[in-house]
Amino acid sequence: MWLSSLLFVLSLSVSESSSTCPCAREELCQPIQHERDFEVFVFDVGGKSWKFYDWSRVTTVAAFGKFDAELLCYAHSQGARLVLKGDVPLPDMVNEDKRMAWIKEQLILAKRQFMDGINIDIEQAVEESSPEYYALTSLVKETTDMFHKEIPGSQVSFDVAWSPKCIDKRCYDYTAIADSCDLLFVMSYDEQSQIWGDCIAMANAPFNQTLAAYDQYIGIKVDPKKLVMGVPWYGYDYQCLNFSQQGVCTIREVPFRGAPCSDASGRQIPYSTMMRQVNRSMSGRLWDEIQLAPYYNYKDNEGKIHQVWYDDPESISLKAAYVGQQSLRGIGMWNGNLLDYSDDPVAKQQSADMWNALTPNQQSVSFAVS
Repeated sequence: MWLSSLLFVLSLSVSESSSTCPCAREELCQPIQHERDFEVFVFDVGGKSWKFYDWSRVTTVAAFGKFDAELLCYAHSQGARLVLKGDVPLPDMVNEDKRMAWIKEQLILAKRQFMDGINIDIEQAVEESSPEYYALTSLVKETTDMFHKEIPGSQVSFDVAWSPKCIDKRCYDYTAIADSCDLLFVMSYDEQSQIWGDCIAMANAPFNQTLAAYDQYIGIKVDPKKLVMGVPWYGYDYQCLNFSQQGVCTIREVPFRGAPCSDASGRQIPYSTMMRQVNRSMSGRLWDEIQLAPYYNYKDNEGKIHQVWYDDPESISLKAAYVGQQSLRGIGMWNGNLLDYSDDPVAKQQSADMWNALTPNQQSVSFAVS
């Protein structure tokens, strides 16, 4: 059954996989082939926030929301790529016929929408040397080969955990995967998804831990020019079971993939929410000198204490400096929609500061699309 499905997909003609250009200028439907020296990779989850991105910096947008032809046309007008989200179940990945059918389907979709590649986002547990381990590497290589052949200049990226050390049981062949695609987007956040020590609130992406993980990637022979550092534009709000005099917030135990505690004890909140909350919190913005990250404490309507850990322009700039020092491929964020893009002057400045922090050594002017 799946073999016949594969043959059907592969038999689709070019005319069946093409469509009418939605842009005012036909050339805006041509794939982006120019490679920038520095990658600023943006995940977009839908809506129209993209109109307020700092397009003088953006090089790639991964569309994790509904396809937006207006976004496509504008991104291309700015010389930026728009790429698909790619996710495939592990059983389909192991089956060669299903895997090839999936790749072809993604390619046809990309062509129909005049897109510039695909971001493969798997994030599933895989055991080392398992059938899934080898199938995943094959998936990335086969996808890259087919996209490069069919869409000149296309980009194939793969999302990886903040460390190659089997984080969340994601024991991938990271070196082979990096060799097989154009870049790895390193998700340097959710670094408390497995807490093996005390169950306490901590930074989403502690500075030293984050940078040590890039040393690990480079140590297993991943080319630094294949690594894009992902930073979080969100934080974690933890309700404290106990709040010590030293400000330590004990959190409830929520196990995850073998670890007794995890950041699932908290809830993710966008940067825009935290900026509205921090100045009226019980502590105001605090700074942890060990984790090099900001946080604050507040009481909810029931009088319970919460501790919120996040990243802001100061903590992001420190990490962005490392990106430049180590000549990594670039930087990006999850996700571009999480800032306050309203007309409020304070919010505008806060959002501009977050964009500027991605490339602290570059000067740029943020603007909105009319």
